[in-house]
Amino acid sequence: MGRTLTKDQAYSRRWYTLGVLCLSLLVIVVDTTIVNVALPTFARDLHASASGLQWIVDAYTLTFAALLLLAGAIADRFGRQRALAAGLAVFAAGSLAAAFTQTTSELIAARAVMGIGGAFIMPATLSIITAVFTDHAERTKAIGLWSAVSGLGVAIGPVAGGWLLAHFNWDSIFLVNLPIVAVALVAGYWLVPASRAPGSGRLDLAGSALSVAAFTGLTYTIIEAPEAGWLSARTLGLGATSVALLALFVVFEARAEHPMLPLRLFRNPRLSGAGLSITVLFFALSGVVFLSSQIYQFVLGYSPLAAGVRALPSATALALFSPVGAALAKRAGVRVPVTLGLAAVTGGLLLFATASGSSGYGHYVLALVIVSAGLGLAMPAATSASMRELPPAMAGVGSAVNDTTRNMGSVLGVAVFGSITASVFAGRMGSSVGSLGAAVAAGNPDHRPGGASVLHAAADAFVSGADRAVLAGAIVVAAGLVVAFRAFRPARVAAEVPAEVVAEAPARVLEAASV
Repeated sequence: MGRTLTKDQAYSRRWYTLGVLCLSLLVIVVDTTIVNVALPTFARDLHASASGLQWIVDAYTLTFAALLLLAGAIADRFGRQRALAAGLAVFAAGSLAAAFTQTTSELIAARAVMGIGGAFIMPATLSIITAVFTDHAERTKAIGLWSAVSGLGVAIGPVAGGWLLAHFNWDSIFLVNLPIVAVALVAGYWLVPASRAPGSGRLDLAGSALSVAAFTGLTYTIIEAPEAGWLSARTLGLGATSVALLALFVVFEARAEHPMLPLRLFRNPRLSGAGLSITVLFFALSGVVFLSSQIYQFVLGYSPLAAGVRALPSATALALFSPVGAALAKRAGVRVPVTLGLAAVTGGLLLFATASGSSGYGHYVLALVIVSAGLGLAMPAATSASMRELPPAMAGVGSAVNDTTRNMGSVLGVAVFGSITASVFAGRMGSSVGSLGAAVAAGNPDHRPGGASVLHAAADAFVSGADRAVLAGAIVVAAGLVVAFRAFRPARVAAEVPAEVVAEAPARVLEAASV
């Protein structure tokens, strides 16, 4: 991705550029879920422990979350298309290493490398869209398509992973990334124009280090809290340290001459409201998908591939409603699709929370379709609003902030939904059972008499816990709806980006042909 394009060439090829960016986004989003279906295989072939399996998944999330802000700042300074190309190359290297690992530790390390690549890819895709699509209406439509691909990737992962494992070895779930990355790199060389923030000052190294430390600590604390206990000394200590690092980052950035993230931007209620909306949307989506995937396999008895296929209706709803949300934002303003979307997500969660142990696939898929439709309505409008409120020269950091809110919402969703469900399950089944998967294995009628009754009791206990977790999620989303409704009030003049922030940022973006 280094070929120089003229301004006219960049404009005429902008929709092809979007295709490359969506392909780049798809490969890293799919990787967040594709590995889940292979966990039993890793346990068998690599002799991975329960903790090892957790970190095969979470190593990717941890490095991804920790480096987003730094990656966005580097992209603004050194070139967004360069950051995208470098991220793709690192992601491919990590994928190749993962395919040839022999131990759990090696696989965890390779997954961490993939997360580093993903941290550079995701904000670069969104910031390049902002630079290429200068017309607001077209940009909103492009972000709608970007959002649809992002949501679609979450559902494609289990289906693709299940199919690959049914036909090939487990290394195929990593090797499949290589041809996709190759296409994105080659096409990007011809179609992705150069853009960066001109005249930027030196890189905020201290702020960058503090942001990495703070978000590493915060993400690690959230990931470990369900296992260690939310009120354990370890969790409270890690949480306090993370909050202290985050506070130090805020203080440093407020006093820095050239801050990586000017905090005065968040005086803008529309920017803050958009960030909160994105956080609660992904909090709900990740939590309910985490629970539903287990319900499909352990309660309803579907294979990993069959469970993945049954997630496609909700993914289709998200893909269909994302352009609708973008079009609605164009016609009626941001407030309408964001509040309607949050309301739909709340309604879908409330429907999900009425499930019982005898509920079938129809109940869950209807609830998930409503949740996904709401996400499709709200996400493009909220994302577009957050990017619109930022100076153009801060597109990279702004994209990273947007992606950080998504990621933190996702991590919190899995941790909180999973923790509530596990607590209720343990209370009903006893701590000796451990998990739903363990209960299913122990209650197999082929292994012991009365196994069917154990399975029934475990299913009821898990669904009851899931109901309570999802109900709590609905309350959180409803609170986010109230905040978003106030933040996007049409009668209120949106707070502008503070003048001093604009003065700190460059007044224009380099032409698409510049390097």
